[in-house]
Amino acid sequence: MFSSFYNSSRRCIPLVTPFLAASATRVALTTACDEGVTQKDVVDEAKQPPSETTTTPTTTSTKETTTTTTTTKEKEEELLYHGMFPQRQLWKPVKEYPLWDSNWDHRQPTPLEDKKEERQRTRLIRKEGVTRHIILVRHGQYDESSSDDEKRILTKLGREQADLTGQRLQALLKGGGDDDDEQQQQDDDSTKFDACNIKILRVSDLTRAKETADLIAQHLSPEVKIAEPDPLLNEGTPAHTIPSPRPVSSNRIAKWDDHHARIEEAFQKYMHRQEYHHQAEEEEAVAETNDKDDEDTTTTKSSSSNKHEYEIIVCHANVIRYFVCRALQLPPEAWLRFCNFNCSLTYLVVRPTGSVSLRLFGDTGHLPYNKTTFSQREGYNW
Repeated sequence: MFSSFYNSSRRCIPLVTPFLAASATRVALTTACDEGVTQKDVVDEAKQPPSETTTTPTTTSTKETTTTTTTTKEKEEELLYHGMFPQRQLWKPVKEYPLWDSNWDHRQPTPLEDKKEERQRTRLIRKEGVTRHIILVRHGQYDESSSDDEKRILTKLGREQADLTGQRLQALLKGGGDDDDEQQQQDDDSTKFDACNIKILRVSDLTRAKETADLIAQHLSPEVKIAEPDPLLNEGTPAHTIPSPRPVSSNRIAKWDDHHARIEEAFQKYMHRQEYHHQAEEEEAVAETNDKDDEDTTTTKSSSSNKHEYEIIVCHANVIRYFVCRALQLPPEAWLRFCNFNCSLTYLVVRPTGSVSLRLFGDTGHLPYNKTTFSQREGYNW
């Protein structure tokens, strides 16, 4: 399915080179493309002599030169966020944390002037709208010995991880219990576990993700649509990290410029509510219902009229962590504080009213302990 797309000449570029500090040893976070990035991944750099700047003699007095240098230095420091990275690269939320931006996906209906009509419309959307279930899958373990993407293929263990993940997702499609268990079929409770309506399987354009998606697809229904690989979902540096070295390297600043806009575009493309266009007669019917609390209730069983659609996105650790931060309206600079293992499942729900909840993050319950990895790290003892 995705093998025809393996000819991509895209390369996974290392994200950070160490920052060389004057007369001091500094640490630089290594966020290589999905190659096991954790808060523990810091490297000590050898002391380097301070870089020399040649100053051409001028007639300016020493006092004026000192003043100019001080002013320039202060100006540069003012442009850095707490001395770490440029202010322009800090994510700025529409509403101050921890307030919730109800129009975070730019798909909120224009508010109605009549408050009663607005409440009625909200109830209608909640009742009749489609709830989106987005399952983000990190690819399986892969060969990191080459910088050539076509050679960065899944390891034997990575293929086993992908196969087990496909089996887990297949169980979601099936729903209910064991078809061979007649007693369970007769049990009314078994009908409560409805099959999940998986509509589409998406994947990034990198080899390791496409191979993982191929193996997962073998376990899914032929009715599940297979989307073409999307380069927007490729791995990268989605945002700066806090805590972070002070200041970050110029290379890391450049990587932010290269990757952030692309990954943010992917977020806006795939993470959003399903818009609902109601008909006049439906709105009139809802207007006749009793008034009640207009908050979302996710603990009650959905009525039969509610619709649910699932989609699977096979991509990368950094992209998934960034998506979670953005969807929950947490500072994106916190993305490195999360850890998601190979072929782990991260599950977000977006209600038609725009509310978002995280049901799973980095779940590996479908993988035996001896098949659990974070890149080249095995198990949990690292």
